Amino acid sequence: MAGPSLALRWRDRWSTQRDRLLTSARFRDAASRFAATRPVARKRARDLFDLVAGFVYSQWLAACVELKLFDRLARAPMTAAQLAMESRLPLPAALRLLEAAASLDLTERRGQDSTGETRFGLGPLGAAMVGNTAVIAMVEHHRALYTDLADPLALLRGERPNSEMSRYWAYAGGHAQDRAPGTLQDAATGPYSALMSATQPLVAGQVLDAYRIDRHQRLLDLGGGEGVFAAAALARTDKLQAMVFDLPSVADAANARFASLGLSQRAQAFGGDFHRDPLPPGADIVSLVRVLYDHDDEPALGILKAARRALPAGGTLLLAEPMAGTAGAEPMGAAYFGMYLMAMGSGRSRGAPELAALMRRAGFDAVRELHTALPLQAGLMVARAA
Repeated sequence: MAGPSLALRWRDRWSTQRDRLLTSARFRDAASRFAATRPVARKRARDLFDLVAGFVYSQWLAACVELKLFDRLARAPMTAAQLAMESRLPLPAALRLLEAAASLDLTERRGQDSTGETRFGLGPLGAAMVGNTAVIAMVEHHRALYTDLADPLALLRGERPNSEMSRYWAYAGGHAQDRAPGTLQDAATGPYSALMSATQPLVAGQVLDAYRIDRHQRLLDLGGGEGVFAAAALARTDKLQAMVFDLPSVADAANARFASLGLSQRAQAFGGDFHRDPLPPGADIVSLVRVLYDHDDEPALGILKAARRALPAGGTLLLAEPMAGTAGAEPMGAAYFGMYLMAMGSGRSRGAPELAALMRRAGFDAVRELHTALPLQAGLMVARAA
């Protein structure tokens, strides 16, 4: 067996020397004192501390969300005394919350009122939370995830088969317990279906801005939840018809949504299990919006094959989901979804090359990646039924 190449040996030697420096307390101390290296040393220290303290930061955000602090501050700046009175917090706790939020750019100091008390208004990140139902829903949802994260090694070792997340995402837990997802009732599907509906509009906008849906006649949104993406697609063009396929109780909610929006003549939801049941025919485009990444490879391939069977030759597959390796958002795929999906008990984040390989195995060609405005929220790929 051939040994490592000369280039690889040189790289290993350089990496070994670098590791010796970076793990040396004397070197780190010297770097923090030397003017040329001080900014880098300080940034590394801050980055490491942020990793250590990240959970605490998220709890300050959760407290702000629960108190609807950002909505309060959007109406007008307020003092700690005002917040304490409105939210039934002790005054020291209200002040501590506002100051902690200010350190995280969720709030900011806006001078003093006539009594000399500091006024707080929205910070840059707090302003981005106002009306942001998608992020607010995720913050609230993370309570279940954090329960499972109390022992990350237990998750890695597979010692938590009945995690909070597997119970929340009932279809994932259903597979683990050999229950057919198609038999799940509204009590099981309702919470996650509502979460997906709350977080879907922003993703739908990203996808439909990047891909012109008006070139198609009939959309089948596979795993389309309560019909949020389908309704957004119908709003882009009058000539489109839409179908949604999801679990029966979820499909009922989608049909109710279509009725409430006056779309029942153009859209219909069908209930079933896309791992087992035939899909409704007639679509020239199938969309998979945040569906594939919470399935393991073989079920994911099965979903893609089902999509291919539902399309005529030359039909289009539109796949949108957060993708591993997204430039500028690398921790999202490997770190966040790596842990989230492990707690859920199903799926993993994949990069564009992996997704393209799965699509080709399922009978698609002409696979290409499209750019969205915020790839952190949704990467986008298009393929043709071969």
